[in-house]
Amino acid sequence: MHTVRTALAAAIGLVLTAGVAAIPASASAGIPSAARDVLPANDGWAAATTGTTGGAAADDAHVFVVRNRAELAAALAGGTDPTPRIVLIQGTIRANEDDAGNPLSCDDYADPAYSLDAYLAAYDPAVWGRATRPSGPLEEARVRSARNQAARIQFKVGANTTIYGLPNARLVGANLLVQNVDNVIVRNVRFEDAADCFPLWDPTDGSQGNWNSAYDLVTLTGATHVWADHNTFSDGENVDANQPLYFGRPYQVHDGALDIIRASDYVTASWNVFSEHDKTMLIGSTNTVGADVGKLRVTLHHNRFANVGQRVPRVRFGQVDVYNNYYYQTDEDTYSYSWGAGVYSAIYAENNFLLRSADLALEDFVYDWGGTAITEIGTLTRVGTGPVRAVSLLAEYNATHDPDLGTDAGWTPVLRAGPVTPTAQVPTVVGKGAGAGRI
Repeated sequence: MHTVRTALAAAIGLVLTAGVAAIPASASAGIPSAARDVLPANDGWAAATTGTTGGAAADDAHVFVVRNRAELAAALAGGTDPTPRIVLIQGTIRANEDDAGNPLSCDDYADPAYSLDAYLAAYDPAVWGRATRPSGPLEEARVRSARNQAARIQFKVGANTTIYGLPNARLVGANLLVQNVDNVIVRNVRFEDAADCFPLWDPTDGSQGNWNSAYDLVTLTGATHVWADHNTFSDGENVDANQPLYFGRPYQVHDGALDIIRASDYVTASWNVFSEHDKTMLIGSTNTVGADVGKLRVTLHHNRFANVGQRVPRVRFGQVDVYNNYYYQTDEDTYSYSWGAGVYSAIYAENNFLLRSADLALEDFVYDWGGTAITEIGTLTRVGTGPVRAVSLLAEYNATHDPDLGTDAGWTPVLRAGPVTPTAQVPTVVGKGAGAGRI
């Protein structure tokens, strides 16, 4: 681990960079030493090859405390500057604000030619049909509206960056975009409600059509060596259950919590909490054989997944190590599945614990999206306060589905920072240690 450099304690005064205050000498004692931590050796796939150090080497002029959207945007510098930097989030930052800090609503982003009422009237399946996606002036106006919002709420993160939350740090309404860069650390932040004001209606998505939104809380696309640790991901107060139905389908304003796509590689997600969210974690975004082959190597350990609907994770192509995670599923009404085995996926699941309601069927935990096998070792389950028992979730799936998924994913993880936690201890260990504020 790295400690705060003693140079920060010198009398450097207050340095201003693009309107953002770097850490002044008087505040240096308040910088947590963990802000300069690097990923421990062997701690999952993000430790492979060069390892992950984020902004640990940042000089004094590239350590920033940010308190609002404008300061966050300035500190990140559009994600184009690879100079090592540490960005410390203080308090609550809301992405849906103008540069003066005034709140923005969906109406503020809407193109003059767009309205939801007009959109619903034009693309009602009874009028538009179900064979093709929306097109024409109203869809073009929706796209322009979406671009307006994206320009405000998406924050690109550059290479060699650490984003670290000070006590009670929250990032609300934002999409943190780690795109085509290497060596990023994100820790100790509460991410909430990256709501899309302008979801797309797709009548060709499934048998009934679906609304699809654009923004994850954190997106890794073409990113390498990323460590996401001790964060909390949720929809905040804007839960999906409160969204309306249009065309008989939920008006889905949220996409992923932490999505890892488009040939991203060498990622470790550890000690996070994911709660009350539907599409939780997509690893790989296409079935097409191409850039993803040999990539999408991800480790998930000691995370708590609490009443999340699906994609925990859904995997294509990648070798994904899923161990010592605590699955807490007591809301069967919003549950779909957890482990999604997609094309060319290789999930290795070891010592995970599932606490569930009696109405959640064990065979629903696994879903076959075109995969061939999952390795599963040491799973335990419990209904409420009932007895703990060993279970093979894969065997439960195979007993009620054809064709079967195989039991050997074809690889064995070697990158683990320490001994695997005994499964029976996972609820206690993860319950006490996971999430923002627990470092």
